Amino acid sequence: MPKYIIERDIPNAGALSVEQLQQISQKSCSVLKNMGPHIQWLESYVTDNKIYCIYIAPDETAIREHAEQGEFPVNRISQIKTIIDPTTSE
Repeated sequence: MPKYIIERDIPNAGALSVEQLQQISQKSCSVLKNMGPHIQWLESYVTDNKIYCIYIAPDETAIREHAEQGEFPVNRISQIKTIIDPTTSE
């Protein structure tokens, strides 16, 4: 199944408290549970004004449905074509 990175513009995301991030995570997990196993959230990276989320999903439609139900912004969805790391050089 394809893997995606979702870019979400969230002003001052880096200043969100642990409690706020926990609430966001709980809401996301609740929506995902209702949607079923065809979509999975792997992890997210919080920066100053954005959150980048990694998902496995059948298509962009499922990601947009999750965002709509959870009331999460979606500014860009990009399908991850491959992953490289330092071992790629070997």
